[in-house]
Amino acid sequence: MMNKTQHMKKKRKKKKKTWDLGVWKKVNLANPTILLELLSPLVTFGYHPPSLKTANGVVLDKPGKASYDSPASFRVIVLLKTVSKILERIMAVRLSAVARSKGLLHPNQCGSLPGLSSSDACLPLMHEVKTLQRPRLEVSTLFLDIKAGFDNVNASTLRARLLASHMPSYMVDSVSSFLSQRTCTLVFQGSPNISSPVSVGTPQGSPISPLLFLLYVAPLHMSIPRGLMVSYVDDFSITVSSSTYRGNIRRLQTLFSTLATKGRDIGVSFSVPKTELIHWRTPSQRTPPSNAPIELEGHLFRPSQVVRWLGYWFTPSFNTAHHYRHRLSLAQAIFSFVKRLSSPGAGVRPYLCHRIANGLLLPILTYGADLLTLNYAALRGMNSFWHRVQRWTTNNLFFYSHLHPSTRGLPPPHCLLLQV
Repeated sequence: MMNKTQHMKKKRKKKKKTWDLGVWKKVNLANPTILLELLSPLVTFGYHPPSLKTANGVVLDKPGKASYDSPASFRVIVLLKTVSKILERIMAVRLSAVARSKGLLHPNQCGSLPGLSSSDACLPLMHEVKTLQRPRLEVSTLFLDIKAGFDNVNASTLRARLLASHMPSYMVDSVSSFLSQRTCTLVFQGSPNISSPVSVGTPQGSPISPLLFLLYVAPLHMSIPRGLMVSYVDDFSITVSSSTYRGNIRRLQTLFSTLATKGRDIGVSFSVPKTELIHWRTPSQRTPPSNAPIELEGHLFRPSQVVRWLGYWFTPSFNTAHHYRHRLSLAQAIFSFVKRLSSPGAGVRPYLCHRIANGLLLPILTYGADLLTLNYAALRGMNSFWHRVQRWTTNNLFFYSHLHPSTRGLPPPHCLLLQV
C-alpha cells in the first residue's frame, strides 16, 4: 500500500502545471506590460522557445467516411500552450500585413486573412461566371482540394521564399524557429503517449498555420484568359469559358496538369477523388444540360447538378432554393436537439434560450444570405421554423402561436435578412 502511495505521489510531481487562457487574461488585466516584456525579446530575435514546441495532437475521425481503416480518415488537431498561441497570433498579424505589402499573397486567395471570408471567395466566382455568360459563352468550373495541406509545408522551402521577397529577418527567423524541431504526442484511446519529432508541416490548430499555408501555396495561382482561379485556404476553383463545354474540358485538363506540376515542385498534391465538375447554365437556357465528363489521373468525373463549396450549395443556374433547404434542415436538426434543454415551464431560463437562438440557430439558418437571394418558398419555410423557435424562447408560452415577435424578443426572418 505504501509503495502504491509513493508511486502516486511521484506521478503527481511529474505533472507540469500550465496556465490556461483565463489566468493569462487576469495577468493582462492586472498588469498589461508583463506579456509585452515576456514576448517582445522573442519577437525581436525571431526565436520560438523549445518548451513551446511540444504539443499534444488529438486524433479526430472525419465525419462521413465510408471506412476508418485508413489514416486519411482522421485528422490531428494540435493542442498548443496558451502563451505560444499568443506569440503566434502576434506574429500572424505582423506577417499578414507585411506579406500583403510585398505581394506574397495572391489577390484571389481568401481565408485566414483579415476582412476575407468564404463569401469573398464565392462572390468573384459567381460574378465571373455571369460575366462570361453574357457574350453567350459556355462556362465550367472545376473544384479541387489539396491533400493534407498543412502537413506538407516544408520549412526550408518557405524560408527561401520569404528571404527572396526581402522579408524582415526577424520574421523569417521566427517562422523557421516555429516550424523546426517540433515534437507531438498523439492522443487517442490506447495511445502509448510517446513524443515523436515532426520534421515537415505546420500544426493544425495554431493561429499562424493557415497564413503560413497560404504563403506556401501562393505560387500555385495563375492568371487564366477568359477564366478565373479562386482559392480558400486549401480549396481551389478553376473557372474557364469557351464556345462549347467540350472546349472547357480540354482547357480544364491542361490547367490541372500545369497546377499539378507546380504542386509537385513544392511537395503538394491534390486529392483527385474529391474533385467536382459543374457546367453552368443561365435560367433562360432551354438546351439540354451537357453531360461532358472530365478525366483526371485515371478518374472520370461527370458534371454535378449540385456542388457544395465552402458551405454554399451551387446549382448550374444558381438556384438558391437548394442551399436554403439544406440550411433549414440543418437548423431544424440542431433545434430538435437544443430544445430538450428547456421544456415548457422548466429547464433553461428564457433569456438563455434567446441567446441560444441568436448565437447558434440564427447563424446556421441565415448562412449565405449576404450572397444568395432568398426566394419566397424558402422564406416561408424559414418563417415557419422561426415561429417555433420564438415560442420556445418564451419557455412557458410554447403553445401560444399568436404572440407578437416583440414579446419573444426575436425579429422575424425577413427583418433579420434585411440587416444582413
